[in-house]
Amino acid sequence: MIPAPQRVLYVVSLFPCWSETFIVREIEQLIARGVEVRILSLRPPSEAFVQARAAALMPRVIGPRGWLREALPALGSVLRHPLGTLAVLAHLVRGMWRQPLPLAKSLVGLWRTLALLPEVRRFDPQWIHAHWATYPSTAAWMLGRLMLRPFSFTAHAHDIFVEDQLLARKLASARLAVTISRFNVRHLARWRDENAAPLEVVHCGVDLSELPLRLDDRAPQALGTVGRLDPIKGFPVLIEALRRLREQGIAFECELIGEGPQRAALEAQRREAGLDTSLAMPGAQPQERVREMLSRVAIFVMPSVLTPEGNQDGIPVALMEAMASGAAVIGTTVSGLPELITHEVDGLLVPPDNAGALAEAIARLLGDPALRRRLGEAARRRIEREFDAGIEAGRLLDHFRAVLAQEHA
Repeated sequence: MIPAPQRVLYVVSLFPCWSETFIVREIEQLIARGVEVRILSLRPPSEAFVQARAAALMPRVIGPRGWLREALPALGSVLRHPLGTLAVLAHLVRGMWRQPLPLAKSLVGLWRTLALLPEVRRFDPQWIHAHWATYPSTAAWMLGRLMLRPFSFTAHAHDIFVEDQLLARKLASARLAVTISRFNVRHLARWRDENAAPLEVVHCGVDLSELPLRLDDRAPQALGTVGRLDPIKGFPVLIEALRRLREQGIAFECELIGEGPQRAALEAQRREAGLDTSLAMPGAQPQERVREMLSRVAIFVMPSVLTPEGNQDGIPVALMEAMASGAAVIGTTVSGLPELITHEVDGLLVPPDNAGALAEAIARLLGDPALRRRLGEAARRRIEREFDAGIEAGRLLDHFRAVLAQEHA
């Protein structure tokens, strides 16, 4: 039997990143299976808040060191691989010249990758895997070409819904492509041909050991949600739904954990709706604080929407965590959410961008403790079956092994 790769390089845009705890869990699970992992971050650390588990992985990070310190190693890598570097640049410019900003960012990412190539070589990865089908997979594609190593990538959401950064070429060049939902598999079909890499679904799972099931002693009027304050999350729809509940005299308290570009607009909408005392927005919080909220609230709401640009959620990890904890959940019919929630079985689904339907679903759950408990129990079972981080990381490793086995056959 061909063994799984024992040295794997992960390529990401930024590590650590508050909103990408799923990558931390996946890496932790591979390490627990005996895989030596290094993380190539294309950008230097920039987030003021770092989760403890991400901080523990920082000694494994290979990252930018500043333009002056990068110049000599980058030039050395170009001189060592002149034809390979030029070929990558030619493909990049030919395929992305109509996208000047993504092209410029891709070139910066490739320069940094070339600068860090000597350190990557010292690690000598047997497999290179990127998260996101944009800049990280571009860097992984180049590393695979220059180092003659297999590369793969996981596609998530905006990286395929609103971006096309050489997707057809990457799908043809990668030894394996991974995505997080069957919805995404159908979406990616437009870029795949008979030469494309195998495309597998591997969920971004959750660590069930950190999320004990709690069905009793939840605050009966408490609502919660977690996510980046970004248009795809649909938080304006939630605030409008809460305004309608307040006008109907329905008692509740809600907490929205997260940070992002919509904060000012959401705070203004909250004030206008008269929700200053019933909707808390504490910003980004440690994972421990998030888990405390998930174990306390009666209902977790994820009002995801489809934006005019075509952007949308994948399968939000925060929603998985809420289901694992036993909260009754409400999602929308966007993207892969119906693959996580079966309506009336382990949660409720409402149409996206529909504050009225969302308000009705919240009111229904607030008034029916038995329904909340039934949905919470079923939700935990769903996560145990299909979204356990350990099982999903093992599946990813099995896919790596299968590709290597085919090549050695």
